Amino acid sequence: MAGNLPPKGRWFGKIVRGGLLFLILAILFWLFRYTTHPDPLKVVVRPVTRGQVERTVANTRAGTVKACRRAKLSPSIGGQIARLPVAEGDRVKAGDLLLELWNEDLAAQVQLARREVTATRARAQSACSRATVAAKNAARLKTLLKSSVGTEERTENAVAEADALAAECTAARGEIAVREAQLAVVAANLARTRLLAPFDGVIGEINGERFEYVTPSPLGVPTPPVIDIIASGCFYVIAPIDEVDVADIQVGMSARITMDAYGSRIFQGHVRRVADYVLDLEKQARTVDVEAAFAHTEEFPLLLAGYSADIEVILDVRPDVLRVPTEAVMAGNTVVVFKPASETVERRTIETGLSNWDFTEVRQGLEADEQVVINVDVPDLEDGAPAVVIEASP
Repeated sequence: MAGNLPPKGRWFGKIVRGGLLFLILAILFWLFRYTTHPDPLKVVVRPVTRGQVERTVANTRAGTVKACRRAKLSPSIGGQIARLPVAEGDRVKAGDLLLELWNEDLAAQVQLARREVTATRARAQSACSRATVAAKNAARLKTLLKSSVGTEERTENAVAEADALAAECTAARGEIAVREAQLAVVAANLARTRLLAPFDGVIGEINGERFEYVTPSPLGVPTPPVIDIIASGCFYVIAPIDEVDVADIQVGMSARITMDAYGSRIFQGHVRRVADYVLDLEKQARTVDVEAAFAHTEEFPLLLAGYSADIEVILDVRPDVLRVPTEAVMAGNTVVVFKPASETVERRTIETGLSNWDFTEVRQGLEADEQVVINVDVPDLEDGAPAVVIEASP
């Protein structure tokens, strides 16, 4: 039938077939270009620089700021609160009265015991004075007996009386010791009704009011302390560190301390103690408590016990080495280097040294000012792949 078409129809068919062929060839050419010349990878790069690299370890869970001295006090006996001369927030000195229970009966017993001691001393003084006189009389009669003036019977009676009075003096002095011991007992019972500040500090918490009754904790049943006193001006941080990392930590090592209450501010400190045992808590990693003391407590105007805190212990320091961002280092110590001249990337193996969250030391494999890719999760990041930088730092 094509042979029966008019000339114009035959030319139109040829044009349509030619157009379809051109379209197919264009599509094939585009597919070829797309598969052989993919779009360049969008990479973020950072330069290889020289600087300090540290090896550090940090706590696995939040630590806590603690006071160097803190006492949670309660009377050792029960009773009614008669005096409570302090309030929360008050600053006290060592020995100041914090709380006193009703103790008029014990105070009366103390007064009675003191008077008994006084009376016993007077009786002892009387007995010892009579014993002294009797001893002198016995000695005088002995002298007269030697001169054949006195009688033997009278002398013996005088000596016996002197010995008896001497024994009475000794007994009276012993009774003084007994009365003083009794006074010490009732005074100790009276002291149990008073709470005194064990050190200079601030009153953190009071659980009780005047005329309320307090009782000591039953065995195995802890109750809140009546008074919580905290020494001000001396604080440290205690934080759990994984058992794998704690072996390299030693007392005296430098540490950096951060607290949520102070944002990103860093405080200098040092390790003051490493616990002698591993905490084995259910459903938690095994950790060791590490304590870090503040180097300069005057750096902050207000520090409260109980703040959450983190510590970073510095194990080793390299002051002037080649370094790259740690996020640029992939498995097998490989990095991806961006080549500005060819606008391609190159995968390279390096030799690393110290490393932390921020930087990794480079011993071999890179030169200063080379550009390394840090968004290493980009697909098709292989040798020779074309790339374009979308972010770079000077």
